[in-house]
Amino acid sequence: MIKAILCVAGCLVLATVLTTRRAAGEAAGDGPEFTADGQLRFPKGYREWTFLSAGLGMTYGPAAAEARDEPRFDNVFVNRSAYKSFLASGRWPDKTTFVLEIRKSQSEGSINKGGHFQTSTAAVEVHVKDEKRFKGSWAFFGFGEGKKTAKQIPMSASCYSCHRDNGAVDTTFVQFYPTLLDAAKANHTLR
Repeated sequence: MIKAILCVAGCLVLATVLTTRRAAGEAAGDGPEFTADGQLRFPKGYREWTFLSAGLGMTYGPAAAEARDEPRFDNVFVNRSAYKSFLASGRWPDKTTFVLEIRKSQSEGSINKGGHFQTSTAAVEVHVKDEKRFKGSWAFFGFGEGKKTAKQIPMSASCYSCHRDNGAVDTTFVQFYPTLLDAAKANHTLR
């Protein structure tokens, strides 16, 4: 009997903590994980997160010229709790984690004779919101082939200013995510 009461009490405390964290705008347990020295752990299972969009040949900056002949696919995923919070509020909660999976493309293969399809991974970049950890709340990380952890990309990198100047909501490119535009418009968070 006492074990049952303790179990119920523990579940109520956990539910209260989770509800409080979500109400405060913090993503649930699917957010980023860091090593003791501050490196981001590779977000395992990100392909099971919410898929936001794929772009083909979306280029800007110095990489634009080299990708003309073989356009790359940009697949964007976000952790589920952050997605649900955004739909409700039009804002990204603390611990939001985006994964940009950049894949090479091919135009001829098997029965395909036109158009492009995705092939091997060219790069994986992660955009993390952690208001206590990062100046400006957001940081970027680049994962090389097979890397399990990554250091923060320096704040002097162009990704920070580009996202700050061009992001439609809180330094993120919601303008390219059709499933989120309505939520941003309804909550008046689209700039």
